[in-house]
Amino acid sequence: MKITGTTEILDDPQALAARAADVIADVLRGCAAPFRLCLSGGSTPRGAYNLLSGRNDLDWDCTELFFGDERFVPHDNADSNYRMARESLLAGGTVHPRALLAMPTDGTPQSCADAYEEILRQQYGASLLDPAVPLFDLMLLGLGPDGHTASLIPGQPVLQERTRWAAPVPQGRDEVRLTLTYPALESSKLTLFLVAGADKAQAVARVRSGDASLPAGALQPSGDVIWLLDRAAAGG
Repeated sequence: MKITGTTEILDDPQALAARAADVIADVLRGCAAPFRLCLSGGSTPRGAYNLLSGRNDLDWDCTELFFGDERFVPHDNADSNYRMARESLLAGGTVHPRALLAMPTDGTPQSCADAYEEILRQQYGASLLDPAVPLFDLMLLGLGPDGHTASLIPGQPVLQERTRWAAPVPQGRDEVRLTLTYPALESSKLTLFLVAGADKAQAVARVRSGDASLPAGALQPSGDVIWLLDRAAAGG
């Protein structure tokens, strides 16, 4: 299935981050609790988070913040997505979410994935996902040159997982990862892809065409999709 949706092409990563901040702000306005926003790591989302942290026109009280993936490192580690969110989105003093739900990293990778899945189920209020009731209101995703999104890494067993909502990814990168699985990542009212860089242009084209041999290409979002691309990622 093609992952097309709406596409906007911005001049550069800075313009992309600014547009992403505006889209997120527009979705947040008038939200009702709980509004579940799943954050992505990476430099492009960080630029958007920095811009959002300086805005005082948004009410974050309704928002529960989750994470699509995490490196299995302490939360104060420089590589932690949780730390990145605290140093960007939450650093300006204007963003006060209803909840900030980090992926735990203080046990084994499997026990931490189990714990985060239980958090998701408790916040969702059920142990099975209902296609008519998305888990998230807004899902932020990136895309790697190898076609990975979140930590759905090529060649890893997590790509076959269709029951669990969170899982460890012990191989495929220098460090162990934790990630949401396809069922959880797909269950969102709106999915916002943020992609910058010429090295990702081929992956963008293949994923958007529905190339399921790439991890992101096998994703089947249940809601609307918006692609924000800089000109390099869009292939010029």
